[in-house]
Amino acid sequence: MTSMHNVPLASLQTLDTLDTPAAVIDVPRMLHNIQRMQSRMTALGVSFRPHVKTSKCVEVAHAQLAAGAAGVTVSTLKEAARFFDDGVTDILYAVGMVASKLPAALALRRRGCDLKIVTDSVASAQAIVAFGAEFGETFDVWIEIDTDGHRSGIRPDDDALLDVARVLHDGGATLGGVMTHAGSSYDFDTPEALAAIAEQERAGCVRAATRLRDAGLPCPVVSVGSTPTALAAAHLDGVTEVRAGVYVFFDLVMHNVGVCTTDELALSVLTTVIGHQAEKGWAIVDAGWMAMSRDRGTQKQKRDFGYGQVCRIDGSVMPGYVLSGANQEHGILSREGEPDPDIVTRFPIGTLLRILPNHACATGAQFPEYHAFGPDRELATWPRLHGW
Repeated sequence: MTSMHNVPLASLQTLDTLDTPAAVIDVPRMLHNIQRMQSRMTALGVSFRPHVKTSKCVEVAHAQLAAGAAGVTVSTLKEAARFFDDGVTDILYAVGMVASKLPAALALRRRGCDLKIVTDSVASAQAIVAFGAEFGETFDVWIEIDTDGHRSGIRPDDDALLDVARVLHDGGATLGGVMTHAGSSYDFDTPEALAAIAEQERAGCVRAATRLRDAGLPCPVVSVGSTPTALAAAHLDGVTEVRAGVYVFFDLVMHNVGVCTTDELALSVLTTVIGHQAEKGWAIVDAGWMAMSRDRGTQKQKRDFGYGQVCRIDGSVMPGYVLSGANQEHGILSREGEPDPDIVTRFPIGTLLRILPNHACATGAQFPEYHAFGPDRELATWPRLHGW
């Protein structure tokens, strides 16, 4: 199990000395989340490949790998290059490949990176094999499968699956396997519904793999995953690996889905009360949408947290108080229901608070770095990767 001793935490600063707004990571919570997911994957008998797009942070990824992850998933080739530079070699670039990005993928593979790429079309597959033939490179390519109509991929029973596979296989690429992402799992919030979408994801991807094998084509990897389905799956027969990302921090959307408690949310935004509109029952803080992001993912769920749940500086939730509105650099803190007549005395100017985000990936993306803290509240600064 990953422990506090494996994670660098040393600094002259503490939470109450930070400039605000600031993105802060509660490391004990993060390590709990990492171990929870890794233990579940081990129990289900599959490899685990965390999606590091959530944190885009080397220190976080190394904690995931130390807990037993077999490799990482990335959303940009810039991420792939950064994590490879820091010693991670087994990397899946889980976004459909286009010809313009093949030179960057080639450069990584030539440097020794075990980079896998993804396609879901004949046109993309043809570009991959043509480029590989031109430069003498055998790309490892996985086919993306659509198991829920959420986004990209080929339906498991679509004729296009075999068409794409034959282009890759006959063209000299390595047909590495199939992968899917049940993004629609975010739309459910009961154990029964989550278990059903997890089984739909598993069965669909396994069905695609079976069709390839029955056609005499290789399919060594069957990769599935989202945070809700990874935690809800009853079994993963036929699956070789799972991918999940937001579990490392969790967020309010995941809380509403039902896969975590607010006590497991590891990322928050430290903010300062800078003013009041007493007659409206508002406290004004210096974390607006530029800090929290514009993501209002809880708006369509059973509980709307506005732009985030308000917590004391120690991380304890203040029930009923949310960031109900946000401008670019101003956040509006208010009580749900009736305005709080004691808002000024309850939240004096200068009060430090922490706001739990709707979507950890989007909120993290607003900041160039995290401030990570352990039980002693001393901070380490962990850089966060930006751009593409």
